[in-house]
Amino acid sequence: MLVRVTIEDLVRLRRARDVMDRDYAQPLDVPALADVALMSPGHFSRSFRAAFGETPYSYLMTRRVERAKALLRRGDLSVTEVCFAVGCTSLGSFSSRFTELVGESPSAYRARGHGAGAAIPACVAKIFTRPLRNGPSSGGGQSSGGGASPGNGEPVRIGEAESAGAS
Repeated sequence: MLVRVTIEDLVRLRRARDVMDRDYAQPLDVPALADVALMSPGHFSRSFRAAFGETPYSYLMTRRVERAKALLRRGDLSVTEVCFAVGCTSLGSFSSRFTELVGESPSAYRARGHGAGAAIPACVAKIFTRPLRNGPSSGGGQSSGGGASPGNGEPVRIGEAESAGAS
């Protein structure tokens, strides 16, 4: 099944993605984000994946892990406090996803020295410490699934989209 993402859809999807970037610590779900994008939940999930290369949930968890990494580098909060501060409600799920994306547990990440990067502005550090999917947590990379950003005004056609239920 091909999913067609028009420029108008992409604008609405970016609006929902901006909500996830800004309100990552709030309880967000697909129906609420679909409302922001003025789409049905199923269409929103399929279109989001087609446009950005990952599900809305996966994108949101990546943002939460990015913020968690920054809080853990500070070292003044426990892993549990960081988990809840970034909007996760289950320490086990948070730790599993963190380990999957970063390559080490939140406790190990927190215990490791981060002094060498202290002088780097957070906006720059975020680019080089962004969690990678299906790969090691080496610097310089971006999250896989860069998605489509049409520059010629044409609709984007993406291959197999996930089913609406898996988000």
